[in-house]
Amino acid sequence: MTDFVVSARRIKQGLFIAEPGPSRFLRVAEQQLPQPQDGRTGVTWVNAWLQQMLEVAIWGVDERTGAARGDILIFVHGYNNSPEELIMRHRQLKNDLYRVGWKGALVSFDWPCDNKTAGYLEDRHDAKQSAMQLVTDLISLLAAKQTPDCAVNTHILAHSMGAYVVREAFDDADDARLENNSWMISQLCFIGADISSGSLTEGNATTDSLYRHSTRLTNYFSLGDSVLKLSNVKRAGVAPRAGRVGLPPRAPGTTANIDCSLYHQALLESETLQAVDQADGFHGNKSHSWFFGNRVFTLDLFETLKGDLDRSILPTRSPSTTERSFNLVRPATI
Repeated sequence: MTDFVVSARRIKQGLFIAEPGPSRFLRVAEQQLPQPQDGRTGVTWVNAWLQQMLEVAIWGVDERTGAARGDILIFVHGYNNSPEELIMRHRQLKNDLYRVGWKGALVSFDWPCDNKTAGYLEDRHDAKQSAMQLVTDLISLLAAKQTPDCAVNTHILAHSMGAYVVREAFDDADDARLENNSWMISQLCFIGADISSGSLTEGNATTDSLYRHSTRLTNYFSLGDSVLKLSNVKRAGVAPRAGRVGLPPRAPGTTANIDCSLYHQALLESETLQAVDQADGFHGNKSHSWFFGNRVFTLDLFETLKGDLDRSILPTRSPSTTERSFNLVRPATI
């Protein structure tokens, strides 16, 4: 099956490099790695790419209106990810979701980070520079296809610094006052988000646009995320990160805060649990990237994207002491 990727990397000597470039719409063949020749930038190519992707995204018909129904999930990766790592996580995520019954299309936005751990600050700069393309070149393209007879929901899953890309993209798009600024994301999900928890307070100028352009923000975090700990000198600043401590107390009512700490700790301590819930192994750091290939997280994400059940009664959640916060739990019937 074709994999859909939008690359914001520059091309040099026939290869993608870790520098910003124009958005290129790729159709990557099964088991192949992303290459510049997999995509183009012209209107004719982009329209054909979009049509093929929509054919995968649309899975049924709304019984009430007769309109086509579908789902598109945009995945935005974190820092220190090469195109090769991106496509591995893309395919793992796609396979995970399909296994539990999700229907729709997955599209990855490949912003130009390097695959060097020491390049955190440079990646953050490139993330900021490429963020606007996420909205102007991809989200607005999908929004333009929203018609009364085609109800395709667009969702976003952002990992690590990918949450920063999304935050800056939404903010820049509002500042630029785009011609069509009524676009909406249905479900916005963060995993291991490398942005300040405090910035997600209701009324904060840096994140107002996130809440304005999404129906719900779901934040998955773990106190055991060693990559996001304050003593990690690769990170910029010292503000606690949303992917490690969760959303602030004054987050808007449209949020859901999912504390994965206890489940994540149990997973790391039990090879038996890993054999069942993490059967394909870990992709990257076990404390920061365990979401990829994890069955319990995938089930919760699946129900979140469907949106059929209230956030408080999902079988993968138990109530927390904090309002709109839940603990990730392993269902008895998994």
